[in-house]
Amino acid sequence: MGVITLTTDLGHRDFYQAALKGSIISQLPDVRLIDITHEIPSFDIQRAAVVLRNVYHYFPKGTVHLIGIDTVFQEGSRYAMMKYDDHFFVGADNGIFSIIVGEKEIQEIFEIDIMQDLRYLHFPLADILSKAACHIASGGALKEIGQPIESPLKKVMVQPLVDNNAIKGHVSYIDSFGNVISNISKELFNEVQRGRSFRLHFKRNETINTLSWHYNEVPEGEKLCLFGISNFLEIAINKGHASRLLGLQQDEIIMIEFLDTK
Repeated sequence: MGVITLTTDLGHRDFYQAALKGSIISQLPDVRLIDITHEIPSFDIQRAAVVLRNVYHYFPKGTVHLIGIDTVFQEGSRYAMMKYDDHFFVGADNGIFSIIVGEKEIQEIFEIDIMQDLRYLHFPLADILSKAACHIASGGALKEIGQPIESPLKKVMVQPLVDNNAIKGHVSYIDSFGNVISNISKELFNEVQRGRSFRLHFKRNETINTLSWHYNEVPEGEKLCLFGISNFLEIAINKGHASRLLGLQQDEIIMIEFLDTK
């Protein structure tokens, strides 16, 4: 049986998450249901996209990723199914599909054509979207329950500003360890660095001028920067909570200055 992952802002306090899982299991009793996270801040498609971009490729090809962010019906909104990199993504067409894909190519994208059950009018995640996810996970084709669309709603993540001697980025994600993940990729860093030394500037006039390979390359309690599992520049503290101790929050500005040596 297929695999369905869940990425939502439903949290763990209320009954919504359990209702969603019950809806899926009722349709596909043998489904392999995997929680990615239910702790996305409410309606935060940017944060959800960061999580999904970093995790989806660890799952087998053909996995269905059900996205429960900002799914309540709105006039003019639509629900969609996307095939990308041989994975399937199901959710509201609110911009998250375009953020996940970036500039890469979508294999297929369809608007979901499933009649809304009025009993679940205010919870389409457990109705239209779960039905679509179960259809795909059981081997059904997208075209059987949808109409093709040219492209998803276009939204983009805020990109770093670059010149010859600097990259200006921001904090895009803070993980549960307090590691501060920026929107500056390793590829962009290498492209602009061109072998030069650098100085990373952030809040409180703090600086770092050395890239680490591991979190424990500095003494416990000391700050460092590295390219972690996300392949984006992180600011961390060995055995410490960098976000709290360095005062770095979501969307905080950071800057890398590249130094020409003579």
